[in-house]
Amino acid sequence: MKTIPIYIMGFLMLTITSIGSCQTTESFQKPRTVEKEGKQYLVQDSVLITTRDGAKIATIIVRDKNIKTPQTAILFHTVYTRKTDINRAIKAANNGYVGVVSYTRGKGLSPDEIIPYEHESNDVYDVIDWISKQSWNNGEVGMYGGSYVGFVQWAAAKKLHPALKTIVPSATAAPGIAEPMENGVIPHFFYPWPHYVSTNKYLNNELYNDGKRWGNLYQEQYEKGTAYRSMDSLDGLDNPIFRKWLDHPTYDAYWQNMMPYKEDFAQIDIPVLTTTGYYDGGQIGAMHYLKEHYKYNKNAENYLVIGPYTHFGSQSIPDKEVGGYAIDEVAQINITNLIFDWFDYIFKEAPKPELLKDKINYQIMSANTWGHASSINNMSNHTLKYYFNNKPSGVVFKSTFDSGNNGSNQHFSFTEGKPEVLEYLEQEVDFSDRAPEAQHNYFTPFTINETLTVGNGFSFITPAFEEDVELNGSFFGELKIAINKKDMDCSMLLYEQTPEGKYFKLTLRYVGRASHAKNIETRHLLKPNEITSFPFTNVRMTSKKLRKGSRLVIVLNVNKHAYEQLNYGTGKDVSDETIADAKEPLIVKWYNDSFIKFPIKK
Repeated sequence: MKTIPIYIMGFLMLTITSIGSCQTTESFQKPRTVEKEGKQYLVQDSVLITTRDGAKIATIIVRDKNIKTPQTAILFHTVYTRKTDINRAIKAANNGYVGVVSYTRGKGLSPDEIIPYEHESNDVYDVIDWISKQSWNNGEVGMYGGSYVGFVQWAAAKKLHPALKTIVPSATAAPGIAEPMENGVIPHFFYPWPHYVSTNKYLNNELYNDGKRWGNLYQEQYEKGTAYRSMDSLDGLDNPIFRKWLDHPTYDAYWQNMMPYKEDFAQIDIPVLTTTGYYDGGQIGAMHYLKEHYKYNKNAENYLVIGPYTHFGSQSIPDKEVGGYAIDEVAQINITNLIFDWFDYIFKEAPKPELLKDKINYQIMSANTWGHASSINNMSNHTLKYYFNNKPSGVVFKSTFDSGNNGSNQHFSFTEGKPEVLEYLEQEVDFSDRAPEAQHNYFTPFTINETLTVGNGFSFITPAFEEDVELNGSFFGELKIAINKKDMDCSMLLYEQTPEGKYFKLTLRYVGRASHAKNIETRHLLKPNEITSFPFTNVRMTSKKLRKGSRLVIVLNVNKHAYEQLNYGTGKDVSDETIADAKEPLIVKWYNDSFIKFPIKK
């Protein structure tokens, strides 16, 4: 038997003891003292933790040198490896904890292949297990972080380690639910992400931030109409992770195994603090976990904080202005401080953060106040139900450069009563026409808009409100449609038309695939020319005070533009369809017994 010391970056890293052909690896690096801003820390920044299957997890550990007793560890596990990550660990140490940052296998000093998502559930369990056995840990671990790091926390909770006492997921990724597809539809911006995180030990910023490269690629793919699956062939750079994702277009076992699934949520009995935003692309994921947690565990202790925040703002310090909208003063909170106040509440018997007056805590835009409710349903006390009428409303809007609403600048009506005569609006979408003016694109980066972009679709408007009301929650309903094909993708965007005639974007848009609308785990193709229902329920939530005289506006459209996967409606795997499948235009009949519901509080 012999012991072999291995040195990396000048530190004794691993001691490998070999007995015959069997090897076991123990993580070891002697702490060194680091002084920063007058404080002394014990730092181990080159630790490798071995998982159950022999993979190595690169880890950073920071402790306050003056604290001799075992402490709670705050873990931040990420795929986004940055040279500044030690500052996160120092932040935890400054708040009276041991700060631990660990990385997805293959990242940092880990010699393994970089594989996002797939191993995090087991790997993070093993990291927590290792932490819990260290002399500096008191057997308690908390976790926090946003986006992918939020997903990691729920992945760790799939099989809950006894030492994990709380998680604080923000703007949370939910693979198979919210990325790379959302309600079945894949936006292109997920395509370069595997290059960003998996092509070197840190981050491939130069490639990922080459917006011109990706914009040109998306436009070329749109104009040529090549198969979505061949995107990397068009680009000239292999993207195997993305292609693997395309092999799983439904929420199948591949995705389900990554995170809690159905009854897995029942055993998650630790307190959770969730943060997200009305303008957070990750809100769909964050709300999926929260809703499933309460669905399968009636006694779940999962607090939500949500406001007019973007993806990054909902993880740390929100922007004071979002798309031209200056957020209310009370919305300008420090979410990072809230997170550590939460840890003090859980681990140090400190008072619960004052903002958390109930389970659901939401900022009411334009009211400069927070609302608090015991559940999402209790955010509202009334539901407005409207039908998609095929008659013009008489309300004219200022249009941009599109030709929606059949070329008219009148909104169609939302009416309160179910129509007595079944009628429809007809829309034709020629997927073979790739002229710029033929795109069905109504994206706007602005929250407050002087004009409305309908983008070859239709807009519907409610009657004016006769009193001030709060819109609290997510709209939902059913589209009644008949199409001449087997599938289609559509989208909806919700605005408030203010009494002054401006259009206030209330949240990010809904996008969905008809064949996934009733069950995201199994694709159900439509029967051509047969009326069917298209339920839309997985919609981002919002909250805003709507003044007397305001109206709600929905812009409804079929997806056809250069920034999302195109569904030609043949019934084949959408990733395999090409412009050759666009011979016959898509004909959609939007029936006037389609309805939408808005949750409000009077």
